[in-house]
Amino acid sequence: MRIALVGYGKMGKIIEEVAQKRGHSIVAQLNETPTLENLNNPDVAIEFSNPEASFENSRICLQNQIPVICGTTGWLDQKPEIEKIAVENNSAFLYGSNFSLGVNLFFALNEKLADLMKNFPEYQVQLEEIHHTHKKDAPSGTAITLAEGIIKNDPRFDAWKLEETKDHQLGIFALREDEVPGTHSVFYKSEVDEIEIKHTAFNRNGFALGAVIAAEWIQGKKGNFSMKDVLFN
Repeated sequence: MRIALVGYGKMGKIIEEVAQKRGHSIVAQLNETPTLENLNNPDVAIEFSNPEASFENSRICLQNQIPVICGTTGWLDQKPEIEKIAVENNSAFLYGSNFSLGVNLFFALNEKLADLMKNFPEYQVQLEEIHHTHKKDAPSGTAITLAEGIIKNDPRFDAWKLEETKDHQLGIFALREDEVPGTHSVFYKSEVDEIEIKHTAFNRNGFALGAVIAAEWIQGKKGNFSMKDVLFN
């Protein structure tokens, strides 16, 4: 494939390395706004930029019928509009709050556990995420996906919020520490014990590989997708 990297920071550079090892060509490395010219006719764009730029970056690609794999978090209030643009332009958009295979298995485990625990109100639920100090958004997109998975399966909750769980709002503690790729934990705590599930990333390579696999998968497809489509359908 011919891949345009829209956002060429730490993740972009690792994605480049992984993609080249899998036989793909990197035809653009952009930290500026993409245009039809500087995208250089790619088969797919992989977008890891920042919350302020992600919507516009994805819009330009989709309106030029370039499929987009997007891993930027912190802009999801605009995601429905981007998904509409993808359909209107007969293109394809795939958003992932986390592209790691392990994390996507963790998402599935989280939903299963939430479904099991919904009948045991003596257990209080709390989420925690730890990331590097350079991460701009809080909570992380991965933590939001975990929270949404619990909300979908446990009628006690109808929303999430930062800090401690209270009433019908599921709490997320967002911590920032030096050079932490990402750790996510879900706790079910009662007066007598605690159940915890946890995912710890050792580096960014798993995220990069998942993004490239998603880019390979989306070829020839139209519409809006997630990593669940890539890995489990």
